[in-house]
Amino acid sequence: MGILEKISEIEKEIARTQKNKATEYHLGLLKAKLAKYRAQLLEPSKSAAAKGEGFDVMKSGDARVALIGFPSVGKSTFLSLMTSTASEAASYEFTTLTCIPGVIEYKGANIQLLDLPGIIEGAAQGKGRGRQVIAVARTADVVIMMLDATKGEVQRSLLEKELESVGIRLNKCKPNIYFKPKKGGGISFNSTVTLTQCSEKLVQLILHEYKIFNAEVLFREDCSPDEFIDVIVGNRVYMPCLYVYNKIDQISMEEVDRLARRPNSVVISCGMKLNLDYLLEKLWEYLALTCIFTKKRGQRPDFTDAIILRKGASVEHVALRPLAAYTHRLDPVSVWIHLCLSPQVSSFVSSGIFSSLSSW
Repeated sequence: MGILEKISEIEKEIARTQKNKATEYHLGLLKAKLAKYRAQLLEPSKSAAAKGEGFDVMKSGDARVALIGFPSVGKSTFLSLMTSTASEAASYEFTTLTCIPGVIEYKGANIQLLDLPGIIEGAAQGKGRGRQVIAVARTADVVIMMLDATKGEVQRSLLEKELESVGIRLNKCKPNIYFKPKKGGGISFNSTVTLTQCSEKLVQLILHEYKIFNAEVLFREDCSPDEFIDVIVGNRVYMPCLYVYNKIDQISMEEVDRLARRPNSVVISCGMKLNLDYLLEKLWEYLALTCIFTKKRGQRPDFTDAIILRKGASVEHVALRPLAAYTHRLDPVSVWIHLCLSPQVSSFVSSGIFSSLSSW
């Protein structure tokens, strides 16, 4: 029996097993086995690597956004509208057969937008070019899931299932679980909160399924067995996702209002160029970027050229960012930074005089 058949059998058994106290240990083991087989399925084989080619697109700009969706939902049209890149768009499916990059220029930032080929149901198992598409999506900072507003919720649930099965967790935080394998001493289990979904026995059974018999486990929040398995596997990707419903000009206003009120959702029409500005604002918010403007001593700030950094960056990041390309030939210097939030509001931050910078 191949891996695909084993995965199918486990999924069927999970579906027909009732969820209660008596079956929670059995379900936990099944989910652990399912995660193992899916991880094996995603491992590229040597023969497959020699036959085909992937989407090797160099990461550039201040952030990377991946466009994911089923065929003919408007991804290529969206790329052409938002960037200067022309991506072929037609009324038939699978117009885009490879990854096409473009650049969105917004608030002084260069955001790389990747138009990926449409994926189909079963992409996680290798159907179509699903594996290559998903591999690129794992490297993005934000995923835009392009959906056809006329198809209801079917596309959204199918795409979420495909991405979930390959370890991409959308709009979720990493579980607050401390896990560290040891060389001996058995399994040490503790929790700082009351657990309602996991027990010490279930944790031990899951660890034994992964051939782990010595480890430290500390639950800092009430997590499910699936979240604990994610921590053990360790290759999960947690990223924000914007659900973009296209073609709203073809549905009723009541349906548009319902879709717009869903969490993490934006409604647009590429054909009529509706609500694209709001989508850019939401994308900027999800990327968590901020503009830093610099000034020379004794001169006015330069608001034409911004340094783009992630929110939470320190003055040290601001100081080192423009000088990163020249650090190999710079002597110790004095650095003065002027952070400007807007032309009206600014706060002067002096980083002091760096007599020496150890990283240089």
